[in-house]
Amino acid sequence: IFSIFAFATCGGFQGETTLLVSCKGVVNKTVTAAFAYPFRLNAVVFSAPDPKYCGGTWTDVYLVGNFSSSAQFFVTLAALVFLYCIAALVVYIGYKHLYQQNSKFPLTDLAITVITAFLWLVSTSAWAKALADIKMSTGASILPGIESCKAPGTTCHFASVTSMGTLNVSVVFGLLNMVLWGGNIWFVYKETTLRNQSNRISQSP
Repeated sequence: IFSIFAFATCGGFQGETTLLVSCKGVVNKTVTAAFAYPFRLNAVVFSAPDPKYCGGTWTDVYLVGNFSSSAQFFVTLAALVFLYCIAALVVYIGYKHLYQQNSKFPLTDLAITVITAFLWLVSTSAWAKALADIKMSTGASILPGIESCKAPGTTCHFASVTSMGTLNVSVVFGLLNMVLWGGNIWFVYKETTLRNQSNRISQSP
């Protein structure tokens, strides 16, 4: 269920960055740049402050950075893990006798569990780093890099950016998934022949 929350809190996010622009014939005009998953910020452009683009001094202003790979990796993993959990639940409930009789099933389950725990670690770390960069690329620090704001007679002030609390929560859910899958390795291991072989070796004189 935590994989659903990780998927929803990241994949469903929508936000915007707002600036106040004053230029020729315009005073404190609000310009916005709307961004959302998968966070290809370099394709997001601010709205123009006026139809004449500040007397010709305003050019299109784009946000910086493309964080789609980290975001899509995180969301795709969450979706695949959710589907795997449904399939595993069906096997455990409806075909438990086959799971117990065939040693390959527990070993496969163990391998998938180990890989999934590792992937949660990698994807959450990558997404956490990307989120920190997204905050930088949509916050007040973007002002010095906007050339249009340096034109004579033009001033820009950072107004606001959408709260990214839900994205912070998505990182927390990623860490929870990593811990849960990591802890589940032991319980799956107990069902495998590897555990039985280990017990026989330890009990042998």
